[in-house]
Amino acid sequence: MARYVARRILQAIPLLLAILVLTFILVHLAPGDPVTIFAGESGDAAYYAEMRVRFGLDRPIHEQLGVYLLNVLRGDFGFSYVHRRPALEVIAERIPATVLLMLTALAFSTAAGLWLGAQAARRADHLADYAITVGTLVAGATPAFWLGQVLVIVFAAELGWFPVQGMSSPRGVAPGLPQLLDLLHHLVLPAATLGLLQLALVTRLTRAGLREVLTEEYIRTAQAKGVAPGTVLRRHALPNAILPVVTVVGGHFGTMLTGAVLTEIIFAWPGLGRLLYDATLARDHPLLMATFFVASLSVILANLATDLTYGVLDPRVRLR
Repeated sequence: MARYVARRILQAIPLLLAILVLTFILVHLAPGDPVTIFAGESGDAAYYAEMRVRFGLDRPIHEQLGVYLLNVLRGDFGFSYVHRRPALEVIAERIPATVLLMLTALAFSTAAGLWLGAQAARRADHLADYAITVGTLVAGATPAFWLGQVLVIVFAAELGWFPVQGMSSPRGVAPGLPQLLDLLHHLVLPAATLGLLQLALVTRLTRAGLREVLTEEYIRTAQAKGVAPGTVLRRHALPNAILPVVTVVGGHFGTMLTGAVLTEIIFAWPGLGRLLYDATLARDHPLLMATFFVASLSVILANLATDLTYGVLDPRVRLR
């Protein structure tokens, strides 16, 4: 397994290099001048020229790319124009909020999807099966920006059950358990918004996998021996039907950042998605490129973790 992990890491190096180059070119070719954003619109031509020289923006793009790649090799991803701090330092402060949101959403969508898929498979071609299938499909097809706003209007503005925005109460709470409960209270709506988008796929994969596994001979043998239906489902059918779900969940962990952007904007969640949005509006090139790199690295690591988990769950898989 160690050789497999080492080979996957070596294979990821040229991919990350290509992502760095492509991101750099696209960001610098995008319309908008970052100098007028962070230096203001009231300066004269001499002041703008001085700013471009200070940040190296006066050089040809290929020279800027070469300097940027050399700096990245040294672990320097640049200095945020807006925050006036190293880009990685700004990103590091936002990662815990996004990871918390993504893990909560994945846990919700996976647990609920496995349960709904199992119920649909047990009651195949019945009313419950149709209701679960249609309900999850509608939830999965609903845009995040629309679903989030509906949840805010209904459960925050109208019913007042949950906060509208933020990660903590503006008045502050006592540290310890009250602070934790306050965080969970703010987490419910954004996690539900992000999790419902993944719920449909997990439910459909679980349902399809269980319906196939439940026709196998070893399942009929267990049923003939008098094993309870719930035990057959949990101990015999579900472990063999869950492997495609593991692949989907692991792959979505890295790609959920795109959905988290809209969710974090709606709920003012201080994570990477909101940071990416703000950096785009401000034309903060170093912060934008560093955020894209972190997002790409998370996708690669999530896929690697998924493959390793797949090999642990299925002994027939050999990681070479």
